[in-house]
Amino acid sequence: MSGTDALVARAVAASPTVAAVEVGRGALGRIGALVRGHFGPGPCLIVSDGNTDAAAGQAARAALERAGIACAAHVLPARPRPKPTVALAGDLRAVLARSGAVPVAVGSGVLNDVVKHAAHALGRPYLIVATAASMDGYTSAGAPLSDRGFKMTIQCAPPRVVVADLDVIGAAPPAMNGWGYGDLAGKMPAGGDWLVADALGVEPLDAVAWPMVQDNLRDWLARPEAVAAGEPRAIADLFAGLTLGGLAMEAHGSSRPASGAEHQIAHLWEMEDLAADGERVAHGACVAVGTVASLRLYDWLLAQDLGALDAAAILGRAPGMAAKEAAIVAAFGEGELARRATQESRAKHADPATHAARLERLARAWPGLRDRLAAHLWRAGRMADHLSRAGCPHEAAQIGVDAARLAGSIRRARFLRSRYTVLDLLDETGLLDQAVAATVPQGG
Repeated sequence: MSGTDALVARAVAASPTVAAVEVGRGALGRIGALVRGHFGPGPCLIVSDGNTDAAAGQAARAALERAGIACAAHVLPARPRPKPTVALAGDLRAVLARSGAVPVAVGSGVLNDVVKHAAHALGRPYLIVATAASMDGYTSAGAPLSDRGFKMTIQCAPPRVVVADLDVIGAAPPAMNGWGYGDLAGKMPAGGDWLVADALGVEPLDAVAWPMVQDNLRDWLARPEAVAAGEPRAIADLFAGLTLGGLAMEAHGSSRPASGAEHQIAHLWEMEDLAADGERVAHGACVAVGTVASLRLYDWLLAQDLGALDAAAILGRAPGMAAKEAAIVAAFGEGELARRATQESRAKHADPATHAARLERLARAWPGLRDRLAAHLWRAGRMADHLSRAGCPHEAAQIGVDAARLAGSIRRARFLRSRYTVLDLLDETGLLDQAVAATVPQGG
């Protein structure tokens, strides 16, 4: 067992919900024993789409039937690609409720998330057969779904069992494992955001969840060419890193260990149904571009002396919540998205006294925080190079976003979550527009 495999085994042992993560070549052949051991005699209902049914759904059904477990299949159309929505999860909940079967999701992000939500609503544990190392949500206790156009992470029980057959994952389109590398890369600026929140007294680091994600992150990101080439060990390590990200989210009770400003930017584009070359841009690709954008903000920020800010002037210009609400409506228009964004923004809005105290704390903490961030973060150029070598987009233009749209997205993304990130730090120091102009010159 490798060191990474041992980390996964320990995290699974500590999980209150995830009982087994079976990773390896030929793992799909062990699905019958896993179902019997963790769910009983069945029956099972396999939920897939046209692509994932061909990739692993049919093989999973055959393996279950060889083990004497009855199963049926519910296959969604592959085109257009299923969207991660509460509505689709509701449709699947109705299907599962009629069958009474053990839910077996076969797929990656969307299939896992909608089945997770549907199974959780029914109080029914489920199994996921992973078809790509494309995202970190397999083991997370949340389903990022859109509800009336607003994407949010809904707390749900993670799967009881994860089956990751490296032969199946290795046969996935190479771009999908590149997307997984992009999602994993996002943990680096997300960690920076958590360091900022901790230093400012907003949200302390979690002694359990932080090391699960951060202690080995650089090792998991060290071999991008091997990920692009589909080398089994590299893919296994990538999958393990993503799995540990999900388990860290479960342990912490939120997505904070694995999600920061880079995900806020990505979620904004996903809400907007960002498409390139006729296809909706994948989550991991959006996160990768958001990661480089976030790291560029940090590169700029680390060159500033935040200990010498004019706090009185900043407080004098700081908008109140009413002004923020007006900015949200200007950014998103009237409607559900603006209503949800307002709720999230109210939850983290600092009143004048809190804002003043935070600026004072920042001035004291900045020298140490700057050193800690500089040690933790890769420079944006280094991350962009690694993403490129992994076969993942890293520049906004690669996913159909021009500079002006990128700049606007960075400014608007802070409204989408109550989580404190580098975007909030820049906003509360009055530096957001300056930072965006410096890091996205054409869009400033």
